[in-house]
Amino acid sequence: MRAYAQLVEQADQPQIGTVLVDDDELLEDEELWVGDDDHDHSGWFCVRTDPFPCPAPGCTFVADYMTAAHLVLVWEARDDPNLLWHAQRAKEVSRNPRIVGYESSFGPSASYYAWEAAGRPVHGIRGKS
Repeated sequence: MRAYAQLVEQADQPQIGTVLVDDDELLEDEELWVGDDDHDHSGWFCVRTDPFPCPAPGCTFVADYMTAAHLVLVWEARDDPNLLWHAQRAKEVSRNPRIVGYESSFGPSASYYAWEAAGRPVHGIRGKS
């Protein structure tokens, strides 16, 4: 009985490289979140990573930066605690993170805090309605 309880307990723990979705649905064709505004975030900071494919089924987007809904997440300060925390998480899953100054040529961007205020929308997953 003890071994079974241990296995059940381990199965409920998040694992590196996995996404836990609690009673959410995967969507095949939903609209992507478009960000907070048309603000130019040039000079802000983002996390460049090794190329990483979008986890949504059938999506061919490959990110070179830490993204949400295909938007490069940006922070105003290089030493922002949330920026550093996310860079550390990317390091822990071997994504080779580097904090760099954002340039509009990287693609559309969204402020991390605007993304957070919008409920942290991601491509391919919808929360409870």
